[in-house]
Amino acid sequence: MNSRLIHLVAHRGNAREYPENTLPAFASALGLGVRFLELDVQLSADGVPMVIHDHELPRTTGKPGIVFDLRAEQLAQLEACEPDRFGDRFRGTRIPLLTDVLALLEGRPEVTLFVEIKSESLVHFGHDQVVSRVVNTLKPARAQCVVISFDLAAVHRARQLGGLPIGWVLRNYDAHSRLKYEALQPEFLFVDHERLPPTGALWRGPWRWVVYEVESLPLALSLAARGADYVETMAVHEMCEAMHKLQNAARVPHLDA
Repeated sequence: MNSRLIHLVAHRGNAREYPENTLPAFASALGLGVRFLELDVQLSADGVPMVIHDHELPRTTGKPGIVFDLRAEQLAQLEACEPDRFGDRFRGTRIPLLTDVLALLEGRPEVTLFVEIKSESLVHFGHDQVVSRVVNTLKPARAQCVVISFDLAAVHRARQLGGLPIGWVLRNYDAHSRLKYEALQPEFLFVDHERLPPTGALWRGPWRWVVYEVESLPLALSLAARGADYVETMAVHEMCEAMHKLQNAARVPHLDA
């Protein structure tokens, strides 16, 4: 059995059981003992970082509209209840501001937050405005936050502005990407497990690998054996239970939920 330590990251919180990127989803993940959270950020019309994945509102709220067209106070009144997935179960759950989620970190120094800046906001508002707004918002909790993005220029700018640790989310696991991240030297590299070759060790460097869309313990353990440091999942409850059962059976503390 693999003895490499591997950490669990809650992808948009406990997004299997609660609407993604909401305070109940993040609180649930923390309640399950998860110490690493990931969320998505888009900018409101008045430049406030909002925690929402899509720049279009229908999937998240059931309402028409675009995040960029509404002010933060308007967005914060919208229900992020994912009605197509949950019906009326989570009515009253709102779109949080990034500051709302940061409040969950208070008194929890062991928790790390991965903050993904979405490409749609970068295109709409420009890199300087989006990255500076996000970095400034994170300053009170900078010791617990990592800025990540698919956009290489955005994470580079975040490092320049705030000295924050950064993570690049790879679109491709190939030699061209490798040249870029070896030059950037990010603290973290994120990759979908389906974009990896079926076998072989992950490329080594000063970065730590976060492999996402992982929903089974056997897959997590196989990725750990190849060099993954973290696995990211929406199936937080199931993965925590599987990891704890294995720990109890083997009595080896090599898994960290």
